Amino acid sequence: MIYVTAQLNIENRDTLDEYRSKAGPAMARHGGTVVASVPGPTLLEGKDGPDIAALLSFPDRDAALAWINDPEIANVHALRQASGRSQILLMD
Repeated sequence: MIYVTAQLNIENRDTLDEYRSKAGPAMARHGGTVVASVPGPTLLEGKDGPDIAALLSFPDRDAALAWINDPEIANVHALRQASGRSQILLMD
């Protein structure tokens, strides 16, 4: 099991809602699941924390990379990117 963190700063809630409706099935194509997702996470250190933080799990590194690079779900990633700023980190 490997984990991915996603931190989002939202600028367009409607686009985020559309992304959320498609994100789960897009992750599932690569064995991914949402472990936890929280709005307004508590920032323990640093400045300007995200509006939303999520912890995702994938079977392995290759599955996580396949998810983020899958051309068939590029439109789903584009929705996330259009909703605001995001940072996706592979924890390997």
